[in-house]
Amino acid sequence: MNPTIEKFGYPATLIKQFEHWLVLLRPAQVTLGSLVLAAKSDAAAYSDLLPAAFAEQADVIAAVEHALASFVTFERINYLMLMMVDRQVHFHVIPRYSETRTWNGIEFPDTCWPKQPSLESSITLSSDQIDRLTLDVALNF
Repeated sequence: MNPTIEKFGYPATLIKQFEHWLVLLRPAQVTLGSLVLAAKSDAAAYSDLLPAAFAEQADVIAAVEHALASFVTFERINYLMLMMVDRQVHFHVIPRYSETRTWNGIEFPDTCWPKQPSLESSITLSSDQIDRLTLDVALNF
């Protein structure tokens, strides 16, 4: 796996694997259910992905949105492709909502609603919480 995938905790944070993509739990939760959609390839430019990866991405996005709608009941969803620090193609998937969500006794406000999310205003979870949240989100796929 590429360094970006490893940085986001693979394999412990793996939620769903596709042929060209991985869906990972984002260890630092911007909002409840924040994910990373990462290309398996080493491509450092979106245009460098194989055509098959683009074709599969439509199915991956549909699965992600269906799962997050069930898990967190988002009102909007943001896909951020920043690649400023982590070089390989990936998106931060941030479910957005106007009212705080609670999971496992932890409150997850969307502190920037309705503006753009701030990745710095995330909740850091323990490794046990990451394991449990990864499982809980994966059950919706």
